[in-house]
Amino acid sequence: MLLTGKDLNRLESQIGQAMRADRFRLERWLRRLWQNARSHRLSGDELRRFERELETSIALRRTRLERRPFVEILPNLPIAIKRDEIAEAIRANPVVIVCGETGSGKSTQLPKICLQLGRGVEGVIGHTQPRRIAARSIATRIAQELGVTLGREVGYKVRFSDVTSPETYIKLMTDGILLAETQGDRFLERYDTIIIDEAHERSLN
Repeated sequence: MLLTGKDLNRLESQIGQAMRADRFRLERWLRRLWQNARSHRLSGDELRRFERELETSIALRRTRLERRPFVEILPNLPIAIKRDEIAEAIRANPVVIVCGETGSGKSTQLPKICLQLGRGVEGVIGHTQPRRIAARSIATRIAQELGVTLGREVGYKVRFSDVTSPETYIKLMTDGILLAETQGDRFLERYDTIIIDEAHERSLN
């Protein structure tokens, strides 16, 4: 089975269209295929299996993009005035710090701004809260505002309770849950955005 440099470049470019959580694994797999091809040990079945998994991941990302909930930022909240400025900062920077008064709409509207920007498609928007009750209540509120089902497009995960699904775009959780997830997902690759809410209440962790 022959794998050319042109084939390699094509497949590499397609990996960029896959789900974020799959990319590292697919990149390593493709490098292994390339090594096998150069040593004439590449089988057609192995290459086809790789292409099927790549196509499945790309199709999932495309489906998530098509089914992304419609977003409307509530105009009566103070954060709405700064919506465009915040969105531009998120586009231009890997880390953004947003400071505002309690009740300005940060917790409910920031994940919606991210969703409006196209985040949450190739990975989940993770949104942490210091306490379990806050994670549940904010997830419920965001789901209501988006007009979607809690536990599907918007969900939450706290100790002893995981109310999320493969269709989740916005996931509320405690910071302890996020830290625990790093044990199995060291680089948090299942997320494309992480919002650390109530940062002033955080411990050193």
